[in-house]
Amino acid sequence: MARVVVDVMLKPEILDPQGQAVQRALPRLGYQGISDVRQGKRFELEVEGPVDEAVLARVREMAETFLANTVIENFTVRVEDAAEAASEPKAEGVAP
Repeated sequence: MARVVVDVMLKPEILDPQGQAVQRALPRLGYQGISDVRQGKRFELEVEGPVDEAVLARVREMAETFLANTVIENFTVRVEDAAEAASEPKAEGVAP
């Protein structure tokens, strides 16, 4: 089974209040040197069978019509390598 990832982010010209709140909080929490924070969404889709151009076109259509609000958001679609997904280190404090 393949994994297709859709990342959705606000367009650069759209204000991001949640990202701004995180950016303002970081120095108070002792994290310096972060000049900007943008908040987004990540969708991981498990696809049955091989991922070809037809499957990717269908996922792009899904992203454009359902997963992203294309008036204010951009999205990217990519296939995640199974070996890459299996070797990703788990973040400390995150349940498996």
